[in-house]
Amino acid sequence: MHVDMDAFYVSVELLKRPELAGRPIIVGGLGGRSVVLSASYEARRYGVHSAMPMSQAFRLCPQAVILEPHHEDYRDVSGRLMAIFESITPLVEPLSVDEAFLDIAGAMRLLGPPRAIGELIRKRVASELGITASVGIASTKFVAKIASTRSKPDGLLLIPRDETVAYLHTLNVSALWGVGAKTRESLARVGISTVEDVARTPVSVLKRLLGATGEHVYELAWGRDPRTVTPVRREKSIGAEETFARDVSDDETLHTELLRLAHKTAVRLRAAGLQCRAVSLKLRYADFSTLTRTRTLREPVDSAQLIYEESRALLAALGPRRMSVRLIGLRTERLEPAEGAAVQLTLDGRDDNWRSAEDALDKINARFGELGVMPARLLDPARRGRSGRTSGRTGPPPEESS
Repeated sequence: MHVDMDAFYVSVELLKRPELAGRPIIVGGLGGRSVVLSASYEARRYGVHSAMPMSQAFRLCPQAVILEPHHEDYRDVSGRLMAIFESITPLVEPLSVDEAFLDIAGAMRLLGPPRAIGELIRKRVASELGITASVGIASTKFVAKIASTRSKPDGLLLIPRDETVAYLHTLNVSALWGVGAKTRESLARVGISTVEDVARTPVSVLKRLLGATGEHVYELAWGRDPRTVTPVRREKSIGAEETFARDVSDDETLHTELLRLAHKTAVRLRAAGLQCRAVSLKLRYADFSTLTRTRTLREPVDSAQLIYEESRALLAALGPRRMSVRLIGLRTERLEPAEGAAVQLTLDGRDDNWRSAEDALDKINARFGELGVMPARLLDPARRGRSGRTSGRTGPPPEESS
């Protein structure tokens, strides 16, 4: 079973603003480089979709109401959503904050057939969370995901095992995982446009056309997907990034933003009980070219100050920049459990002091709100080059500066 919330961010925002139901809603910032995080189905009718620049979205749908995102609310609702799933079956594989795969084979003995379980989940999500879910049920993960997508919004589609191939063969080739625009063009050149066309094409021909992907799409075209639901997936990396409202060329602004990203990342590391053995820096320049650099650490860390120092060293090692910076990102990698990990401290206790201070910040902010207490440097108005936020407004976002 694949369960996916309908316009999740919008739905959570409407819990606080029910009077806006039925209107075109866009969740996102109003900065010149902000993008759409979520759009209501009313806004989608005008062509608005996630990841679209806000300026473009407003041109398509000028009457839309733009709401500020509240990520803490989304995390809270997501946690309650996953708890509903886990009350049905322990075999839950979250894909994001608002969707997951569920293996319900064991639950059928207690809760009845698949459709009944799907309807039970939809009913509980609606009554306990106040939002709607779409459910796809099939014998494989791939087909279940297709079914949930085609049941949106607020629906359920079950594709029986013995009808899987016949159903798939009615679909366009773009329904297959791994078939993007370029792959679709390659297939179209030889007259392959549907899933059935793929299924009727010899694997050897598909491999010549697509390389290793050829065998993959062939198997999917016959409904074969051996992957099982994986309940626990350790995060491979944790990080954050920021796109500036205006390109940045001075080191001071970049350093301040790195410090903010380091604190945001370290909080997530500690909340997950993890430490990192590598830090990665990402820069996107004004011409959209992107550069990444990674440094392996001598000892695992979860301190924002130490992560900041490593990322700043990576930035310095790049030398003089050839142009201004559009985006900066920081990511921690090679994660491992923090519990029982040996930590090498400096003789003067500097590392231990930072870690103790950040532990105190975690406790304060857990009680009074995320980043309610922060390093004084992050209060500097100069860093407000980042995109602004506006709540519940209509009106065009500012155009991106030239």
